[in-house]
Amino acid sequence: MRPIEKARMSFGVALLACAALLPTPAVAAPAASSEPSATPLTAEEERLTGPVPQEILRRSGFDGVAPGFARALARTRTPGQAEQLATAEGRRLWQRAVDRAQGRSAAPERSGDLSRDDDRPLYWARLGMTRALRQWKPAFVTADARAALVKQLVAKVERGSRGQDSIELPRGDRGIKRVVITGFDPFQLDSDIRRSNPSGAAALALDGTTVNTATGPARIEAALFPVRWADFTAGDVERTLLPHFESGQREADMFTTISQGRDGRFDLEHTNGAWRGGFPDNVGDSRTETVPVPPGVPTVHPQPQWTSTTLPYDAVLAAKTGPYPVYDNTAVTEIPAGGTTPVHRAQGPTPGSTAREGGGGDYLSNEIAYRATLLRDALRPYLPGGHLHTPVLRFGAGNTDPATGRITDPSFVRDRQAITAQIRAVITVAAGGAPRS
Repeated sequence: MRPIEKARMSFGVALLACAALLPTPAVAAPAASSEPSATPLTAEEERLTGPVPQEILRRSGFDGVAPGFARALARTRTPGQAEQLATAEGRRLWQRAVDRAQGRSAAPERSGDLSRDDDRPLYWARLGMTRALRQWKPAFVTADARAALVKQLVAKVERGSRGQDSIELPRGDRGIKRVVITGFDPFQLDSDIRRSNPSGAAALALDGTTVNTATGPARIEAALFPVRWADFTAGDVERTLLPHFESGQREADMFTTISQGRDGRFDLEHTNGAWRGGFPDNVGDSRTETVPVPPGVPTVHPQPQWTSTTLPYDAVLAAKTGPYPVYDNTAVTEIPAGGTTPVHRAQGPTPGSTAREGGGGDYLSNEIAYRATLLRDALRPYLPGGHLHTPVLRFGAGNTDPATGRITDPSFVRDRQAITAQIRAVITVAAGGAPRS
């Protein structure tokens, strides 16, 4: 067993120090007024004004989120007031998206005609809020202080509107299992800005719900993560999961990171690799390197090239969870010990090899699985957890051209709902086979 390095400094302080060294990926864009923007807009925020995002916001009733936030922001008079607003409104947006997905919208007329299971209104409304922050020009701070304040407020909105700071597992209740799941934003939007991510839709649909497993009830709590290398480098995954991986009143009994994967199938990814393959993220950033572990995080030394699932995958594979087949994906790509050329191996890595792709590839799906399971190995190696890849969500026949296609269609909605239902079933089976902590 590898020795475990215990963190000797506050994780929060370490994250701030790490984040301070990171460049903020941004692409300049004109502001709404003739004055320069307080902070340049990101590539994600620049996409917001296009017709597709605006239609998604309008048809979901989320088109008033960003304007309302901007008006409230203009009324703040101190940094403290602005921070309180960003925190509260970020969390309010998350809860509104969860309520909509679960059919609890307070005013149905505000929900629009877009299918309630859609994850995209949350994504685009959040970007409207962060765009409003970057274009905000408060008179009560200097230009230098404004830039730092905006960065802080954007982080508050991001964290709150992703559910990262509202994971509320039952405390000390041994009669119910506690499950944490994570999903992702839509991605590859430059090739089709209409994209949805079924992992994000499932997170909204399942957050705060209870499922009945073969060994009793299980409470599910969810959070989302951006498709951005920098946020992972800054330790967002570890910061979110750490309180629930440590032993204590808030500990989880099982976790599953989830992302969109291959056509027509679910994959339980058996092995995760410590390698970033460089594919551009949602802001056009690219990273090709060994996955960096944030300073101050409990971890394993030396950093392993591979981590593995501890989900009860045999039980999941044997169960009938839905229309899509579920596979135990053991394939990886490695550089064998002493070699220089990557080799694909269907049955997992060989001793001493260097990772080039885990079962989930070399993008952020693989990375969130690697980070979560590495943190698990440092704290509670017996904790059941791993990564689930969903089928790819595609538009229906006759609606595949992003230049002329509609933002939704019956096949698109039906498949997303089927994927979410099967994710719920997979989690139910897995949680039933997971022991209580």
